[in-house]
Amino acid sequence: MSSGWIILDKPSGISSRAAGARVARIFNAKTFGHIGTLDPMASGVLPIAIGAATKMIPFVEDVRPSTKEYEFSLQFGFETDTLDITGTKIRNIDVIPSRDMVLSVLPQLIGDINQTPPAYSAVHVSGRRAYELARRGTDIEIPPRRVHIECLELIDVNDNIWHFRTRCGRGTYVRALARDIAYLCGSYATVNMIRRTESVGFQIKNTVQLDFLENLVNNGAAPWEYLGAVDSGLGDIPVLNLGGNSVKLYRNGGFIVTSGANGMYRVYSGGEFIGIGVIDDNTLRPKRTI
Repeated sequence: MSSGWIILDKPSGISSRAAGARVARIFNAKTFGHIGTLDPMASGVLPIAIGAATKMIPFVEDVRPSTKEYEFSLQFGFETDTLDITGTKIRNIDVIPSRDMVLSVLPQLIGDINQTPPAYSAVHVSGRRAYELARRGTDIEIPPRRVHIECLELIDVNDNIWHFRTRCGRGTYVRALARDIAYLCGSYATVNMIRRTESVGFQIKNTVQLDFLENLVNNGAAPWEYLGAVDSGLGDIPVLNLGGNSVKLYRNGGFIVTSGANGMYRVYSGGEFIGIGVIDDNTLRPKRTI
């Protein structure tokens, strides 16, 4: 079974899960997962793990920077139930703020702020996903949560299309950020474009497009050169090489006496990545094996 990473430029119009499933089919992989969900309307960086690489997702999330970067655009004057252009219009207002007003409110949304996730989001409310309840028409109250906005800047204005860039921490909703910009200006807004340009250290310049991969396969070409190794993204974890009987013992979940310093290690055998282990009190214990 194929295993590794595809750093995908997810197209707009499909869910992150659907994109992952298509990548898995390209490589004949039975399992897949991804880091960071993108809304169906959003595009951009989506790291997808297939096969054994799915075991590495929590470690990549732990050792890579959690900051994400987005470009997004919005229109002032109305709001939809989803806070983006795919939703149903629920509010209108004849207030289009000036450029100076928008620039004046942006600093209030930088740093550690309280943000209320959109009703159409994957957060849990009473044990259910918020979007499931919202689709049923259930009135829900989502408590605000603390998120970090590293930067938020206005890039361009074209008629009533306002283009922004932000760098933000885990758990931030760009649609909610656009909503809050509008509220601070005494208006409503709806997002019409979201593009993630960086996620957990992977940048848009390092991505591959889904159509490109599928066209390769359809034309009889091999897509393997675009599949990153299972240990991609784990470079900040130190390396530990095993040999002899220790390899079999490790793969079978056994503990190994060693002289290494305490901490987490990428474990290899003859250059082959075989998992993540932790040394504690001169004993190597497997965390994940490949």
